Amino acid sequence: MDEKKPVMAHRVLMNNRQTGNFSGVIDVLSFDVSEILLETEQGMLLIKGTDLHVNRLSLEKGEVDIAGRIDALSYSDVSHAHKGESWLSRMFR
Repeated sequence: MDEKKPVMAHRVLMNNRQTGNFSGVIDVLSFDVSEILLETEQGMLLIKGTDLHVNRLSLEKGEVDIAGRIDALSYSDVSHAHKGESWLSRMFR
């Protein structure tokens, strides 16, 4: 039998643009000090800022905590993506 993964609620909690707590995270696709790309239950989430760090990651619980200066949060809907496109090309469409 094909067991489906339960859908987690996606939540974003940000404090003073310095820390962020995210739930409903499926995967961390890339990260560096200026950008973090998360695959969430609500689509791709691109976090832009400076001096960004992943402080805690629990994919079993679907949670990520980040720190640094958060300048922007941007979502991209993956359900409307064209077949054969990479996630990178969908983010910068």
